[in-house]
Amino acid sequence: QAQAQAQAQAQAQTQAIEALVEGLDCRTLILEYDASVLSITLNRPEKRNALNRTMVDEIISVFSAIAKERTIRAVVLRGSGKHFCAGGDISGMHDGTQSPEAQRQAHWALNRRFGELSLAIHQAPQVVVAMVQGAVLGGGFGMACAADIVIANHQTQFAMPETSLGVVPAQIAPFVIARIGLSQARRLALLGERINGQEAWRLGLVHFLSQGEEEMEAKLHSILAQINRCAPNANAATK
Repeated sequence: QAQAQAQAQAQAQTQAIEALVEGLDCRTLILEYDASVLSITLNRPEKRNALNRTMVDEIISVFSAIAKERTIRAVVLRGSGKHFCAGGDISGMHDGTQSPEAQRQAHWALNRRFGELSLAIHQAPQVVVAMVQGAVLGGGFGMACAADIVIANHQTQFAMPETSLGVVPAQIAPFVIARIGLSQARRLALLGERINGQEAWRLGLVHFLSQGEEEMEAKLHSILAQINRCAPNANAATK
């Protein structure tokens, strides 16, 4: 009887999480929940999953909604198609008729909102695993640094191109420095240098380097099994 009650409770918890996820009704994300793991897939492949305001708001909303859900042990961040995330997409921020000051304010607002996104990932009580491939640039680079664990394809390209575009990587800099140190963060930011998965692994940005999609998925499966052996409250308190 006790076993049956435990199974019923677990089933009820699963159904509650599935209802929560379905109720989020995201337009730029694909959300999937299975066996204590929530997968968030950035779904703008035609834009290399670049972050527009809608996507940023939706990711923040997801992390806010699951903040107290200990049934969710891990969150997996992915990108649909060939790329994880090519940075911020400011193309839709204004229609070209606004004043330069209004345009600057719109860009500032998106940049500030992305800082809130980075904090949401960093402060999530769940273990956040980033599965990265293709382009991991700017804001995508920042999300990888805010995640707890990063699994990368060896051909992945990482870069902080902001300075080459005339802007400052202000929102992602604290997370990059925390991950790889001030000296290497300055190198990548001030040169706008592009590095591959092997160099990212050497710097400590990437925890696990894989030779292809199959190996990445196998490593993810292993990591999720390890996470499930840890107590969710202990992991949340540790973070």
